[in-house]
Amino acid sequence: MALSAMTPQFHLHQDLQNLNSHFPGIHSPNKTFTLSFKPQKPYLISSTLNPPQNSLNTTATTSIAPQNPTNSRLLQLCLSGNLEHALKHLASMQEAKIPVEEDCFVALIRLCENKRGYSEGEYVWKAVLSSLVSLLSVRLGNALLSMFVRFGDVGNAWSVFGRMGERDLFSWNVLVGGYAKAGFFDEALCLYHRILWAGIRPDVYTFPSVLRSCAGAMNLVRGREVHAHVVRFFFDMDVDVVNALITMYVKCADVVSARMLFDKMPTRDRISWNAMISGYFENDECLEGLELFFRMRELSIDPDLMTMTSVISACELLGDERLGRQLHSYVVRTACGGNISVYNSLIQMYLSLGHWKEAESAFSGMECRDVVSWTTMISGFVDNLLPDKALEIYKTMEITGTMPDEVTIASVLSACASLGQLDMGMKLHELAERTGHILYVVVANSLIDMYSKCKRIEKALEIFHQMPDKDVISWTSVINGLRINNRCFEALIFFRKMKLKSKPNSVTLISALSACARVGALMCGKEIHAHALKAGVGFDGFLPNAILDLYVRCGRMRTALNQFNLNEKDVGAWNILLTGYAQQGKGALVLLGEFAAQKIFKEDAEKLLHHSMEDEASRNFECAVKLQSDAGKATSMSRRTTYNWAMEHY
Repeated sequence: MALSAMTPQFHLHQDLQNLNSHFPGIHSPNKTFTLSFKPQKPYLISSTLNPPQNSLNTTATTSIAPQNPTNSRLLQLCLSGNLEHALKHLASMQEAKIPVEEDCFVALIRLCENKRGYSEGEYVWKAVLSSLVSLLSVRLGNALLSMFVRFGDVGNAWSVFGRMGERDLFSWNVLVGGYAKAGFFDEALCLYHRILWAGIRPDVYTFPSVLRSCAGAMNLVRGREVHAHVVRFFFDMDVDVVNALITMYVKCADVVSARMLFDKMPTRDRISWNAMISGYFENDECLEGLELFFRMRELSIDPDLMTMTSVISACELLGDERLGRQLHSYVVRTACGGNISVYNSLIQMYLSLGHWKEAESAFSGMECRDVVSWTTMISGFVDNLLPDKALEIYKTMEITGTMPDEVTIASVLSACASLGQLDMGMKLHELAERTGHILYVVVANSLIDMYSKCKRIEKALEIFHQMPDKDVISWTSVINGLRINNRCFEALIFFRKMKLKSKPNSVTLISALSACARVGALMCGKEIHAHALKAGVGFDGFLPNAILDLYVRCGRMRTALNQFNLNEKDVGAWNILLTGYAQQGKGALVLLGEFAAQKIFKEDAEKLLHHSMEDEASRNFECAVKLQSDAGKATSMSRRTTYNWAMEHY
């Protein structure tokens, strides 16, 4: 089995030949595997203790009170929740070389877990190791496993697992769940197979973690195998296990199998409905998801917060404003109205549909807001071309004392770049350095863009060179920044450096082509054109118009005409081509082109009339008319053109 990309430094996978070192009693992969550890007496602990397996209740008391008064005092401190004094007492016992009983260690470990004291838990773990004279017992090992998995430290959890003399199913379940939660999906599946090899029967707590690993690894084949195990062990009627199966199938894009399981369920809870509804939305089957949501309401099943956020997000994807408003009314009438995440979804939906006033109204109606609420409003205003309102929201956020995160800072920097607000951008730069958010790539990229658009390209280059990790957006931002600051040759140098370290996208190629067009670097532009065709992005988005603009600006009209005929002839392409002919004094060709262009313009006339950018096209047209020799033809053509001109640029 191949290790995942998130494989930790320690090695979990071993060859079958090495299994004996981990699991005595396992001799051959062709035989039935069993675990046969010889029970050993707990170290420095009364041999009469017989702790129950799978018992990790954090409030449980010990079966036998410690006989040593020093241990009794430590246990009392743990049960009273006094972690600081308990650790001090433990240190004094170690100095006096007083043996610590297992009950005290277990109680102290549970206290560290409840108090979220990771460093304190590590200290106790070291104390256990220092007094360890034999393998860990099941009870103590399980307590340590539970603590480290709760803290997300699968490295120490694996170390504890390897030092346990015996293991029960709870031990395996905790470690499998820990690996799945941490994203080590291959390792979790490997552990699951070792459970089967060891002859241990999985339970209802095993399968959800294993199925989560299959979903995370997008491994449908392994998921179907686990589904067969679920049926074999008679857990196919358990609601929690079937819910995990539905989630696995929808994550692996097998919505049909998920729906078959859902329809066969004798009883369903809200998790079942949520898993199926959100699964439809995740697989771009929003209408089916909404249909299931309406069926849920017909059965008088009240949606919870998860349902509402999923359905609101679906309205955003579908652009269904009417349903979104109805959901908003439902949220206000029900208990969901006080939930921040639901309101955040509503705000995001309104902003994505362009209804920023409704979003502002919903935002104002929130009783309490988190950083996501503020960030959603700020980024939404930026996306709706309202950077001034984005800055107003941010200033209000500062007054409330809410600390911005990296996404907030990046969104406000984008607003500053649009408005040329250098002072505000520099303040955000200082804040990012003070809070450590400068280390996020998205913040550094936004700073590069802001400084470039505020004509501080040297500062942008300084941030770029200080970045430890650069993505394609970093390179694109600095290339575009150099271009708009009239340093096109440097932009092309950076583009060549980028190709050695990263793969340019279509936006990068557009910036580089624009730099070539500005300085007349025809050969470099042809190289970029060839690179775009080789990469398969030569016809993506606005790239064809950028290539057309390169040839027009470099005076290669015949090549430009060939490029024009190869691609979709939108308004921007016509504008670039007609402008090129007009600037070269070829007005007659403009007339022929205009006659053909009328079909394009008539198809888009209704859209074009709503645009305000009509002056440039008119100037280009007038320039062409003046350059042609036949004034009568120009007059006749201009009379036939009865609608306003508007041009969209690439």
